[in-house]
Amino acid sequence: MSKIEVNTVAPQCGTTLTLGESGDTVQLGSGASQSGFGRTGTVDWQTGSIKTTTFTAANGEGYFVNTSGGAVTANLPAGSAGAIVSFSDYTRTFNTNNLTISPNGSEKIGGVANNAILNVNGQAITLVYVDATEGWINVQNAEDTETGVSPSFYAATGGTITTVCTNFKVHTFTGPGTFCVSSLGNASGGGSKVAYMVIAGAGGGGSAGGGGGAGGFREGKCSVHSYTASPLATTGLEITSTGAIPITVGGGGAGGTGNGTGTKGSDTVFSSITSAGGGAGRGHNVNPNPANTSGGSGGGGGSTSPSDSLPGGSGNTPPVSPPQGNDGGTGLHPAPTPVGGGGGGAGAAFSPTVTQNGGAGATTSINATPTVRAGGGGAGPNGTAGTGGAGSGGTPGGGPSGTAPAGTANTGSGGGGGAPFSGSTVGGAGGSGIVIIRYKFQ
Repeated sequence: MSKIEVNTVAPQCGTTLTLGESGDTVQLGSGASQSGFGRTGTVDWQTGSIKTTTFTAANGEGYFVNTSGGAVTANLPAGSAGAIVSFSDYTRTFNTNNLTISPNGSEKIGGVANNAILNVNGQAITLVYVDATEGWINVQNAEDTETGVSPSFYAATGGTITTVCTNFKVHTFTGPGTFCVSSLGNASGGGSKVAYMVIAGAGGGGSAGGGGGAGGFREGKCSVHSYTASPLATTGLEITSTGAIPITVGGGGAGGTGNGTGTKGSDTVFSSITSAGGGAGRGHNVNPNPANTSGGSGGGGGSTSPSDSLPGGSGNTPPVSPPQGNDGGTGLHPAPTPVGGGGGGAGAAFSPTVTQNGGAGATTSINATPTVRAGGGGAGPNGTAGTGGAGSGGTPGGGPSGTAPAGTANTGSGGGGGAPFSGSTVGGAGGSGIVIIRYKFQ
C-alpha cells in the first residue's frame, strides 16, 4: 500500500478537488477528526449506550434515554454555533418519569435561561445552538407513537376445555352453556375469528316408517388453523367484543309411535350461527306429508301399502350456504314388504342405491380427532344408519325387536325408523346436538 505525506493538497487547476473514484469510500484514519466540512444537520445516534442516569451530551450525538427506572437529566455541551444534539424516549416513559435537559451554565434554550422538560411518551427532540440571544433552538420535535403490534390472543371460559395442536383451545358444549370471552385475538395473535362446529338435534324416526333426518351441520374454519375441516366449512366467525355468548344445544326429537311420525329435532345456536333441527321420520301411510319432516336434513318418507310412495322431508330448511343438510328418502312398497325412506345426512341424502339407508354424515377434525357426525337415520325394516351415529332401522315384527335404535347423543344423527305393520313398533329418538369452538390462545 502506498503512502503520501503532504501538508496541503490543492487542485492543479480550477477550484474543485476530487478524492477517489465513483463508488469508492473515502474515510478518515482511526482517531482522526475533520474540520471545515461542516455538518449535514444530523446526529450520530449512540445506539450502544442507552442512557439511564444523568449524563452530558456531546456535539453531533443523539441519545436514547430510558426513564423507566426514574427521571433522567441530560446536560447540554458548551454552545457553539452549529452544535447539534438529539434525545429520544427509549421506553416511551417520559410522561411517567421526565427527561430534564439542562443548558450549560447561563446559556439559553429557546431564548430562556432555564431547563427544558420532556414529558410526552415517545417524545424526541433535536436542538441546534444558534447564538447567545436564543441559545439552543428546537428544530425538530416528534412524538413516536408507532410501535410493533404485540400479539393478542383469545381467552375464554365455558363448556369442556381442552388444548389441541399445542397452541389451540377447544370448547365443547354438549348442553346449554355460555361462552365467555375475556380477551380478543388480533392479526398478530391468530386473527379475530374463531373456528366453530354447530350441530342441531336430529329428528326422531317414524313408527313403521322413515328414518330421522340429521340435525343441521354448520362449520367455520379460520386460516390459521391447520386441521382438516368438512367440505361444508366456510370461514370462521368474527367475535367483536368480550362478554358472554349464550349457547343453545338442541335436543333430539322423540321417535314416533302407533304408526305415527316422529318429532323434529331442536335448533342449536352459537352467536349468529343457527343450525336447524333435523326433520322427523314419516310414519306408516301418513298422508299428507307433515311439515315437521323438513329441517337441517329431511326425515325419511314412511312405509306405504299397498303401492303408494311417500316422499321424505326437505333438507337445508331454512336454506343457508353452504347447505346444512340433505333431503330424506322416499318410502316405497316393493313386494313383499313396505320400506320407509332413510333420513338425510349432512354429507349426503338418503342412500341412492338402498333408499331405506340413511345419508352419510360429515367429518371434521376441529377437535383434533377426525369424527363423523350428523348421519341420517335408517328406515324400517333393517335400514342402515348413515355413518355418524346409531339410528339404524328396526327389525320386522313389532315388540322389543321392532324398536329402532336412537341416534347417538351429541352427534346430531337421526333416529331409526320402526319396522312396518305393527302398532307397537317405536321409532328411535334423534341424537342431540353439539357445539365446538376452537381458537388460538398462544
